[in-house]
Amino acid sequence: MVKIFLDPGHGGNDTGAVGNGLLEKDITLFIALEINRLLQNEYEGVFVQLSRTKDETVSLDERTDRANQWGADVYVAIHVNAGGGTGYEDYIYNRLDDDSATARIRDAIHEEVVKATGFRDRGKKKANFHVLRETAMPAVLTENGFIDRKEDAEKLNDTQFLRTVARGHVNGIARALDLTKKSNLSLTRVTVDGTQVGAFAEKENVLRQVERYLGKAKYIVLERIGM
Repeated sequence: MVKIFLDPGHGGNDTGAVGNGLLEKDITLFIALEINRLLQNEYEGVFVQLSRTKDETVSLDERTDRANQWGADVYVAIHVNAGGGTGYEDYIYNRLDDDSATARIRDAIHEEVVKATGFRDRGKKKANFHVLRETAMPAVLTENGFIDRKEDAEKLNDTQFLRTVARGHVNGIARALDLTKKSNLSLTRVTVDGTQVGAFAEKENVLRQVERYLGKAKYIVLERIGM
C-alpha cells in the first residue's frame, strides 16, 4: 500500500498566479484531479488524498497537517509559475542532499514531466517552502509552465495538454515508487488503413484518434487488447 498526498496549489480566496485570462488555482486543481484519476485507475495498492478537490481556501498548515496526520508516503504539490520565464522546474527542501530519497523521487518526476510535455527544462531546484519543510515525508513541488508567458499559457489553456502534464507526474511517481500496474488493465488498439497509430487505456484518447482520422482514412479498426 502506498499513500500519495496531492496538493493542488492555492484555491478559494487565493488565486495564485494570474495571466492571460488564466488562474493558477484552476490549473493546479485540474492537474491534481487527473493525477488522482490515473493513479487510482491504473495502479495497484495506491491510496490518494488531496488537499482540496474543489475551489476552496486551504491554509498551508492545513495542507501539511493533513498529509502528516494521514501518514502519507509522498507529498506532491502542483503549481504554475509566473515571472516571464518559460518551462518546467521543481523543488525539494533546501537542506536535503542530492542523493536523498526525496531527490530521487523528484528526479523521476522531473524527467517524466519534461519528457511528456516538451517543456523547457529549467532545472531541479531547492527552496525553504512551507510544504517542503513541514512535511514528514518526501515532498516535491512542481512548477508547470509560466502563466504570464503567452506560449506557456496557450498550452495551459488546453485541457489535453494539462492531461499530458498529469501523465508526466504519474509516470514519474510510478517509476519512483515502483508502483504495480493493475493486471486487468486493457488497451484499445487503433488501426488506421492497416497501420497501428496507438494503443490507449483512456476512452477519450481513443475517441480523439478516431476524430483525427475520421473522414480522412478508408477504414478505422478498434481492437481491445489485454496487458
